Amino acid sequence: MTSSLKLTMVLAATAAALGAQTHVLAQDKVLNLYSARHYQTDEVMYETFTKTTGIKINRVDADDAGIVARLRAEGAASPADVILLVDAARMASADSQGLFQPIKSAKLDAAIPANLRADATADGVTWTGFSTRARVIVYDPMRVKAADVATYEQLADPKLKGMVCTRSGSHPYNLSLFATVVERLGDQKGEAWLKGLVGNMARDPKGGDTDQIKAVASGECGVALTNTYYVARLIKSTKPEDRAVMEKVRVVFPNQGTSGTHVNIAGAAVAKHAKNRDNAVAFMEFLASPYAQDYFANGNNEFPAVKGLKVDNAAIKAMGGDNFKAETVPLGVVSKNMTKVQQMLDRAGYK
Repeated sequence: MTSSLKLTMVLAATAAALGAQTHVLAQDKVLNLYSARHYQTDEVMYETFTKTTGIKINRVDADDAGIVARLRAEGAASPADVILLVDAARMASADSQGLFQPIKSAKLDAAIPANLRADATADGVTWTGFSTRARVIVYDPMRVKAADVATYEQLADPKLKGMVCTRSGSHPYNLSLFATVVERLGDQKGEAWLKGLVGNMARDPKGGDTDQIKAVASGECGVALTNTYYVARLIKSTKPEDRAVMEKVRVVFPNQGTSGTHVNIAGAAVAKHAKNRDNAVAFMEFLASPYAQDYFANGNNEFPAVKGLKVDNAAIKAMGGDNFKAETVPLGVVSKNMTKVQQMLDRAGYK
């Protein structure tokens, strides 16, 4: 082999190596995020992550169902690195379809309570909650006493017959709550509770959580279930009609003397086929920082998930949510009850 040929081969090999290294470095500066969260405050949080780490975020926005459908369609070719979804039921469903991968992070273990994450295995944790919302009871004080709606269990009491309103029983917000109650009460008592709830309905389940609040204010219902951020939005609203609604209803954080109020999560996971895994883990850890927690939680009037951090939100404080007892039933355990609870809802006639 001539010296010129050897030199040519060395240069070619060097160029190839440099090209590969450049490709790796380029990969190191990218994070592909699939998000079901659409809040303006999140934009500032993402910009700060990029400024701090140099990692550019490419974001795909869709609703939870759209993101899951896209991940399934893309398969192993998916560019997604991190998935943001809303509600533990949705996180658990996507996890059961093999769309996430487990990760190990001492920072996340230290920051996020175990009950707000998927059950840990030897390989790590597949999804983690980064903000929480409480599922509370709103009631008409002209028709119902606060003492009669102090617990979720009381919603099945015959004294509330013809007063209870909810959205669909199969909606993830309700499924998560119902699965928690069943976990606490046991299957037999849990199913009896669901039947009692159906027996107390003022009308068939319909609409969203805001519709339930307005139905209480209008007198159509006496009691309803809602997530706290829907209440906060009405409190913050400048519309006279929204303020009028909030003047007619009251809010209860249930089970304060027993198990605590049900909380759910907005969470994140590393995608099964993440090409930028290290960046994905770094982003997950960033979401647990006090800085990001403020944006992540307050962007939707929620509560921080990190241990010891308190909410600083006037609307949350106005409804009494700045210091309440939250339940500690692990959401990872609750998620395993979803199919069973849906069958219970069918038997109970919950629409």
